[in-house]
Amino acid sequence: MATNQTIALGADHGGFSHKEAIKALLQAQAYTVKDFGTDSPDSVDYPDFAHPLAEAVGNGDYPLGILLCGSGNGVAITANKHPQIRAALCWNEELAALARQHNNANVLCLPGRFVSEKLALEMVKTFLEAKFEGGRHENRVAKIPC
Repeated sequence: MATNQTIALGADHGGFSHKEAIKALLQAQAYTVKDFGTDSPDSVDYPDFAHPLAEAVGNGDYPLGILLCGSGNGVAITANKHPQIRAALCWNEELAALARQHNNANVLCLPGRFVSEKLALEMVKTFLEAKFEGGRHENRVAKIPC
């Protein structure tokens, strides 16, 4: 994984434990992590974390973000309300790679209750290592915004 970058990270209670493991992995790989919360497994509302992270990534404060909630759907839907965000809900490594390679996704969304911690960590590594392929995908990605 590339290092010397700051990655934005956030989760609600459904993704809290995986978020903490992802944070440890990223820090061990020499990434700086901006943790948007939550800071405990207590019940919270996912938009309270997804909106600030998406705004920061969309503004260019961070190159990439990772969001988690129970299903991954809530954070993905919320993040994608921001015009500069291409948030991808992924549940395996191939989807995490394709999200970057074909869709130039800048936010990885993970379902904390439906994937193991080990798989979540592998998807994060895959997402961060993958690069946008451009080419035929460039035109398609350009058509995404409304």
